[in-house]
Amino acid sequence: MQLKEQLNDFRLTTAEVLYRLPDHPSLLQEFIWQTMDKAPDFPRIRKFLRYWEENLEGRLHMVRISALEVIWEGKWRQAQGDFRLN
Repeated sequence: MQLKEQLNDFRLTTAEVLYRLPDHPSLLQEFIWQTMDKAPDFPRIRKFLRYWEENLEGRLHMVRISALEVIWEGKWRQAQGDFRLN
């Protein structure tokens, strides 16, 4: 991922999908998918879920999306010692 994309709100995004098995609707199956997606609308995740609903038989039960910023604030701390190498 390039810095330019990260500055444009792309984030490491995880979609946790619970869906019903077609042959056993009382059972739930879990599928987890990670991608880089643009917050806050998450177009890649939405496209993926639209494809799922239109083409796969497993009916969606629940989707949980979490995103982590790739760039964090810099943290500064003072060194606690002085080390010298010969």
